[in-house]
Amino acid sequence: MAVSGPHAARRRSLVYPLLLLGGTALVVFLGLYYVDWRLAHQVRNPIALLLTFDVDTLENALGNMAQVVAAVLGIVITVVSIVVQLAATRYTPRIADMFFRDRTNLGVLAFFVVACIDTIWVSVSVEKAFIPRMSIVFMMCLVTASLLLMVPYFAYVFDFLDPDRVVGRIQREAAASATDERLATTEDMALRQERALGGIEALSDIIVNAVSQKDKAIAAGAVDAIKDLVVTYVGKKARVPAEWFAIGAHLRRNPDFVSLAHSSVDDLAFKRVWLEWKALRQYQSIYNDSLGEMPDINHLVAIDTRYIGEAALLAGDAEALGLAVKFFNTYLRTTLNKQEVRTAYNVFNQYRLLAERAIDAGQVALVGEVAFYFKYYGQIAHGMDLGFLTETVAYDIAALCEHAFAQKSPAHDRVLKVLLELDKEAESQSQEKMLRGVRKAQAKLASFYLGAKAEAPARRIFEDMRDERPERLRSIRDELLRIEAKDFWEVIDRGTNFDYIDAARKEQLKIFFSWFPSLAPPAGDTDKSGAGGPGGGDKAVSA
Repeated sequence: MAVSGPHAARRRSLVYPLLLLGGTALVVFLGLYYVDWRLAHQVRNPIALLLTFDVDTLENALGNMAQVVAAVLGIVITVVSIVVQLAATRYTPRIADMFFRDRTNLGVLAFFVVACIDTIWVSVSVEKAFIPRMSIVFMMCLVTASLLLMVPYFAYVFDFLDPDRVVGRIQREAAASATDERLATTEDMALRQERALGGIEALSDIIVNAVSQKDKAIAAGAVDAIKDLVVTYVGKKARVPAEWFAIGAHLRRNPDFVSLAHSSVDDLAFKRVWLEWKALRQYQSIYNDSLGEMPDINHLVAIDTRYIGEAALLAGDAEALGLAVKFFNTYLRTTLNKQEVRTAYNVFNQYRLLAERAIDAGQVALVGEVAFYFKYYGQIAHGMDLGFLTETVAYDIAALCEHAFAQKSPAHDRVLKVLLELDKEAESQSQEKMLRGVRKAQAKLASFYLGAKAEAPARRIFEDMRDERPERLRSIRDELLRIEAKDFWEVIDRGTNFDYIDAARKEQLKIFFSWFPSLAPPAGDTDKSGAGGPGGGDKAVSA
């Protein structure tokens, strides 16, 4: 059966150059040797002439060849030790262990050692009375192979230490340890747990080092590798032996478990989520290190946490899904404490997408909890004068309402109730002004309901807004009607304008505002630029 995959590709990268260099050297030597043989008008067979050895010449040549092989071995060991150490220092110390467990590396180094030893012994075995022709021919082949192998092997080593390949190798080894369905002894299971745990920590080390060096590509690849590991594990978790989920003494000594109360560690074992906890704790650490330094990594951590949550949804793993929600909340708390508006804006978006998948899966209670968390962090942002984030939360909860309504989810009424409670916590006039964006999101949602022939929820929004000042209602209405561009005028992460509604919904919006007796008809003049004016649309987020 043909061998495929990364291991086969790396071996081909070693074999093909070797064959090319060896073939070229052989053709050049035999061609020139044949020309010399013809020019010398030799009558003896050229092969027999080639294998006729002179003792004095052999003694000098064999000694020199032994020195050549020893020099090649020294060069290889020196180069390999330097590049492996540099890679281990830059990425993760586990690279050295991986290098010396690779069969190709061990085989090549062993070949160089054997060739050096054999060459030395053959060089001292030649006497005038006895010439070991087979040994000499074999030794010459070893020397030739040593010289030919040096350059392709260096190429193999650099390919082996490529960051993407290192990350992929760690991820595959950890996933194999975590998803092995075979029953094992307690010692074997402990070893598998240690390997899976070590793989996650090694990937985390790579990310932290890459973030410190502003190497976004490597950091992003390792973040995705942790996600791939957990998603693969969650999908196969139901078939893993029950012994895997026990947290023994060796796991309890790990820093991410030793800081927890014993009862909390027991809960992780009971809920069968210790590996997910470990991976998400690494995400949390990476998130904290990247916050303010490399926001793209924060965004990627949020995206991959959503993927883990969606994998848990698909597998019906409520405990793993709950962990994903808990860590989303942790990301938001940390982000708000540092007032990183852009990062929070992106995290809310991924959190909302996870809630939408929960609606699709019928997770009514979870959707209600997530809506409450949105309101909670939106009101915290409001109290910190981060009005844009409060407005973002309003639009995201409104989007959840639309999705729940379209899916006829029982969670709809609860989510709508949360949206209508979002603006109840104003403590000052300046904060009250910032909640204007919440009212815009509510009015936009009302136009959706009217377009769907659902007047009752639109009336709930009307009852909540009916005591607003007429001038404020009028400005909200006119601003929503004025926006004509679906996209915002600047490049933004979500790519859409919060306040844009199409022509059909604008007609429904006019009907909604006509319910307010204090409002005059909308002005005929509308700004066709699509800009939306100050405060309109999906505002640019400051980094």
